[in-house]
Amino acid sequence: MVAAEQTQRLYLLGHSYDEERRLSRQAEELRQESARLFDRIGVQEGSRAIDLGCGPQGVLDLLSERVGATGHVTGVERNRESLATARRFVADRALQNVTLLEGDATATGIPEASFDLVHARLVLVNVPHVEAVVREMVRLARPGGAIASHEADYLPHRCDPALRAWDRLFEVFREYSAAGGIDLFVGRRTHRLFREAGLTDIEVIPLIHVYPKGHNRRMIFYQFLENVRDRILEQELIAESEFCELMAELKEHLDKPDTLVVSHLFFQVWGRKP
Repeated sequence: MVAAEQTQRLYLLGHSYDEERRLSRQAEELRQESARLFDRIGVQEGSRAIDLGCGPQGVLDLLSERVGATGHVTGVERNRESLATARRFVADRALQNVTLLEGDATATGIPEASFDLVHARLVLVNVPHVEAVVREMVRLARPGGAIASHEADYLPHRCDPALRAWDRLFEVFREYSAAGGIDLFVGRRTHRLFREAGLTDIEVIPLIHVYPKGHNRRMIFYQFLENVRDRILEQELIAESEFCELMAELKEHLDKPDTLVVSHLFFQVWGRKP
């Protein structure tokens, strides 16, 4: 398998055009939550910060604003298409204190103890080898620096009334994820990963939402399944005829205004490097 295909496989949801657009929308949808996290941590003017797995936008602008002209922000992204989009984002907004690097979150190649803040959002739930990512986060932080994560846990991500199609498709999605070494429930153990990596002063904030009719994230499970449709069928986790039938049932159910959709449980976790 060529290197580009290996990169595609490592990221749970792939790097299609639709996924790139979804990630850009997500940056805006989660903007206020990330801003509150940085305010609680206390990101100071003049700080050096890094956003691992920044994708096409991440939190680059939020960090750029907080560290100011005397600080610096580094964004690291493995996928070249996402990195190109991020570079356009930075250029369009004239974020002169932001540098973008192509690299892997498990081994960036950046010198250790380089940053006052090391941040990753929705990275651990989408890649394997999460312990290696956390070790790299800690390695990159200076002593006394903050390591922060905004992660998801699929436990409460459900609809009501319950739907057989949702349950069956989630079984398939979970099997597909597990085959790639990905833990859909990593959010709940992020605090433990941080503690085992040696961090202190760990704090945790849980976040959960409902997605009413018209909300941008109401169809997120459906979108995830569409993103990985070809991979699921290629791995013969479900027959194509059954998959199509279940997806039609799911969309019809989500189109009903009285169907309640509950978000993932998100965990904002941060601590300090001794």
